[in-house]
Amino acid sequence: MSDHQNDLAEHAADLPAGVSAPPASALVDDADYREAVVDLLGVLAYTELVAFERLAADASLAPSISDQAALALMATAEIRHFTRLAERLAELGADPAGAMEPFVDPILEFHAKTAPGDWLESLVKAYVGDGIATDFYREVARAVDPETEALVLEVCSDTGHANFAVATVRAAIEADPRIAGRLALWGRRLVGEAISSAQTVAAERDGLASLIVGGVGRQGLGLVELGAMFIRLTEAHTQRMATLGLQA
Repeated sequence: MSDHQNDLAEHAADLPAGVSAPPASALVDDADYREAVVDLLGVLAYTELVAFERLAADASLAPSISDQAALALMATAEIRHFTRLAERLAELGADPAGAMEPFVDPILEFHAKTAPGDWLESLVKAYVGDGIATDFYREVARAVDPETEALVLEVCSDTGHANFAVATVRAAIEADPRIAGRLALWGRRLVGEAISSAQTVAAERDGLASLIVGGVGRQGLGLVELGAMFIRLTEAHTQRMATLGLQA
């Protein structure tokens, strides 16, 4: 995990003043809260499933067998994450496919708008675009019970793609500095689309939105903290771009 991801993970332990995470018993006692958690795990499950499919597709763009093998190993980690989420959804009495269904269109729309044109663009997308998404879900996980938060942090952990992407992109820029400008523009486009997608997903599902802004009888992170959260996401993006050797 990178330094900025560690910072976000440490910050996730500190909720805004006056806000406390729900107890695990809320999954049994509060049907609305359980529905919100199903939403969160559902969007994560579909995100992981698509990540697996994308890694397999990206492998076809890889310039060497060793690169193909590296992506294949990362894909297996993503499908393990998907399996963990699907199992937990079933434990909560939810149908995994049904829990994922509401998020199919917005997630596929994001990927359709940000289809990479080549191998390096696919790596920048995985590191920058997916990084923003996982940071967002880590932030939302601050508002759930400890068991659910632990699962979210587990499936949002780096599968090795970050170090692989950084090393490969930096090496390519060193070999041909002219590509840095093109990749920087691509990274800027990705951050706008990723944040817009995250906002759309949260706004369209009442349960997921309630974890962020609160609901009847239940605290959320609050609107002030929501604004601070998006500032942190943008700052983390800037640091990611710098790590790649690109200007945000």
